[in-house]
Amino acid sequence: MTNIGETSCSRALRVVAISVCAAGYLFAQPLSLAIRAPKGSGDAVGEASTHIIRTDVNLVLVPAVVTDRKGAAVSGLGRDNFAVLENKVPQPIVSLSSQDVPCSIGIVLDLSGSMRNKLRVATDAVRMFIQTANPEDEMSLLTVGSRPRSLSDFTADFATLQNRVVGARADGDTALVDTIFLGLSRLRAAQKGRGALLVVSDGMDNNSRYSKPELLRVVEESDVQIYTIGIADTPAGKKAIELTEQSRGLAFLSDLADRSGGMSFKAVISDDVEPAALKIGRAIRNEYVIAYNQTSANDPGKWRSIQVKVNPPQFRVYARAGYYAQ
Repeated sequence: MTNIGETSCSRALRVVAISVCAAGYLFAQPLSLAIRAPKGSGDAVGEASTHIIRTDVNLVLVPAVVTDRKGAAVSGLGRDNFAVLENKVPQPIVSLSSQDVPCSIGIVLDLSGSMRNKLRVATDAVRMFIQTANPEDEMSLLTVGSRPRSLSDFTADFATLQNRVVGARADGDTALVDTIFLGLSRLRAAQKGRGALLVVSDGMDNNSRYSKPELLRVVEESDVQIYTIGIADTPAGKKAIELTEQSRGLAFLSDLADRSGGMSFKAVISDDVEPAALKIGRAIRNEYVIAYNQTSANDPGKWRSIQVKVNPPQFRVYARAGYYAQ
């Protein structure tokens, strides 16, 4: 992921629909930004709350990842390679930035009972992803069980993180939604200028206080890209209801990634996770940030759709679908 001259203001506004604070620009119109995240500290997930911060901004920053037909990240594109539409209206691009700078990455690893037969594939995915890290990155590790659990705060000690993953055991109910909520909340206090969240799970949930629709709304309000690796069983010997539940879980993970502008992959065996982990790592390193002037200051609370197009057309672009005007 990247930033455009990010300042401390960007960090204060981290969990918002679109990051709208950048150095080097004069912002003409006041805009109230709603930050919604779980209250509470530590590993507990509490009531959702909304905090309003008022600042003078009118710039919309849209993180985007471009890949080729093989799913490899594409770097080196210029402003003329992109087009942005807000509510189907073309928007003049103010600037385009792309650079590999240190990143804060939250990892959510599902260790609930539904992952028992898929644990090896899941832990392999996390270990391989950690190996893609920039030495100046920091990572945290949360695990999914009957409640969210923290195995590590943000750290650059990646060897210790990998060792904790190796010794993981799967058991208990599944509070996946609550754990992702907590992961998004913790990214607000991370030290680096950019943030991302990796979720490795089968997508199932049976013990969260928050609902999936509530989480998806917060994801739409957040500027954090979520990357997911859905761990699936082979269909052999599975009952129809089990296959349906698995399909719903994987679809939920894909929806999380789509709404945040991230990427989603599916893995059945360990051989599937290495290319997924590498593609996610490279995508984080090769993210563009497109800036354009906001046109929605007069309709607070309204959803503003965003469509990012890229040329050549054989490339694929990943970007969030829109934001709520504030």
